Amino acid sequence: MQPENADALITENLALVHACANRFRGRGAAYEELFSAGCVGLCKAARHFDPSRGFAFSTYAVPVILGEIKRVFRDGGALKVGRTLKEKARRAMREKAQLESELQREVTISELAERLGVSPAEAAQLVTVSLPVLSLTGDSERDEKQLDVPVPPPDGALSALLSLQTVLQTLPERDERLIRLRYFEGLTQSKTAAQLGMSQVQVSRREKAILLYLREQMLK
Repeated sequence: MQPENADALITENLALVHACANRFRGRGAAYEELFSAGCVGLCKAARHFDPSRGFAFSTYAVPVILGEIKRVFRDGGALKVGRTLKEKARRAMREKAQLESELQREVTISELAERLGVSPAEAAQLVTVSLPVLSLTGDSERDEKQLDVPVPPPDGALSALLSLQTVLQTLPERDERLIRLRYFEGLTQSKTAAQLGMSQVQVSRREKAILLYLREQMLK
């Protein structure tokens, strides 16, 4: 993947990181730390994504993002931070404090990124570097209890995917192809319509009906 294409994927798919990080809220790690780890996964996915393999970027990126977020819990948050990154983090926190003073409110990652002239992913990483480390194992000398963090089993996503594949096979051939074009190959509704000989409006309406059916079947 070319650097400019990777940058575009990162910018356009930050919502994926938020969605993945939200799954781990309240499990003992700060949201900023989860988001930062997820951004690392997004960057890795963007660099290694091969669109010629025929599936959507989100299909490839989500497992990579989740893997980096889960690493936060596996490693107990013990991250080695280089001197250069620490210096950048200190500058980021100074700018953050200055900006919050100007705006009289807490700033968002996007606002801080714009102030620093960096990407939202890098801004999130710099904020995370400045956060205190949270021990997930506790310290017996200070009478701290171990914190058990529930992490979803790794076969959960695979089971869901297998279930989806099974339900897809119950669809009429044209409906199945519509879903595969839209969600596995990442085509727009207009391009899907051209492939199926339909209008974009027809694809939109049919897609909504199929997704409703799939949701009902998956919940049975």
